Amino acid sequence: MPSAPRIASRLLAFLVFSTLVCAQPRQDRTVVLISLDGFPAFALEDPKLPVPTLRKLIREGAFAPRMRGTNPTVTWAAHTTMVTGVTPSKHHVIYNGLLVRQGPERTGKVEPWRNQPEWVKAPTVYDVAYNSGLTTAEVDWVAIYGAPTITWAFPEIPSVDGKVEKEMIAAGLVAPADISSFRAGIITWRDFIWTEAAAFILRAHKPNLLLYHPLNLDSTHHRYGPRSLASYNAMEYADKQVARLVEAAREAGMLDRTTFLVVADHGFRTVKKTINLSVVLRDAWSMPEGGTAMVFLKDPAKHAEVKESLRGIEGVARIYEPAEFHDLGLPTPAESDQAPDLLVAAKPDYSFGGAATGAVVTDVPAGSTPGSHGYLASDPDMETFLIAWGAGIRPGVRLGPVSSLDIAPTIAGLLGLAMPGTMGKPLTGLLK
Repeated sequence: MPSAPRIASRLLAFLVFSTLVCAQPRQDRTVVLISLDGFPAFALEDPKLPVPTLRKLIREGAFAPRMRGTNPTVTWAAHTTMVTGVTPSKHHVIYNGLLVRQGPERTGKVEPWRNQPEWVKAPTVYDVAYNSGLTTAEVDWVAIYGAPTITWAFPEIPSVDGKVEKEMIAAGLVAPADISSFRAGIITWRDFIWTEAAAFILRAHKPNLLLYHPLNLDSTHHRYGPRSLASYNAMEYADKQVARLVEAAREAGMLDRTTFLVVADHGFRTVKKTINLSVVLRDAWSMPEGGTAMVFLKDPAKHAEVKESLRGIEGVARIYEPAEFHDLGLPTPAESDQAPDLLVAAKPDYSFGGAATGAVVTDVPAGSTPGSHGYLASDPDMETFLIAWGAGIRPGVRLGPVSSLDIAPTIAGLLGLAMPGTMGKPLTGLLK
């Protein structure tokens, strides 16, 4: 006979399942998912980090100090995992764009501005929300270009012909020249405008789901590294953008119906040396992803030779075969044309680069402290966090480690949506 704890566990699982299956869309609820690109968990552990808004949300809401992502720990893959609740083995987003093969040697390039239905191979929580009659919005989210289930969008590269852009121009919040020259603006200014767009959408349209993603912190960490003075300044700036969105919900008269989920897509490591696999590869080519590199064979018959050429390279921690990809949460080449033939993981302090000539391993320039991500998700420095605050959240809750796979089903639970098929679970412990 099952033990009492096991019976209780089964009952809880049944109740959660029943709630999701019988869920009713919450027209009276808004969820704002804020992903602060490149904000490591270890940074919040420093009590001297000046982020008063995040500290307030942690005090008054629920907090998981550690959230593990999925492989690879890069921006577009991580964000797609958060909104699908499945690993790249299911959604097939591995790079910051769609890998397109070309030429007789099957080399490829990554194209970011491809329509979302072409390459995101799993349902998203915004699909489920939209198809359930709720309204959806995104500001600088990724792997979302051309998504038919987004009601209002202010994309990474806005257009003067865009619906939200036109509304903001008419309201005097931006000038047409700001939009047409957007890509030339410094990243702090672009973050400011993206935040202005998210605040405008909250005030003007009151969506049921808003996805928001600023970039300045990630850019700062890549150039100056984590734990630097620039890093602290960038995290303080990110905190101010969160405060602006909370205030926008207040101004819109919807703060009491709004839930804020603040997360990050990946952590960061400081890099001391760069590994350039293309210097040694003859029958293959590589796609560097920071702490990992995807290797593609030009000739499948050269598999053993290519793998042997990678052995013993300084800074290489391990070479993974397709048979091991599912353990990493990745699709195999037989399942997706996005999958590599080999995955190479770097040791700490090393990152993969794209140089095809010169030394295989080079030191970073003297005086520089660049940062990188893309390391295996099992690396604690790649872990992030989850802050939940507002409507439907139990104050004072502290959770143990959670997974980025849990974000989509938790959003679904907050919005009264059924989202079967996810690999994560709704974090019922933080819900009222």
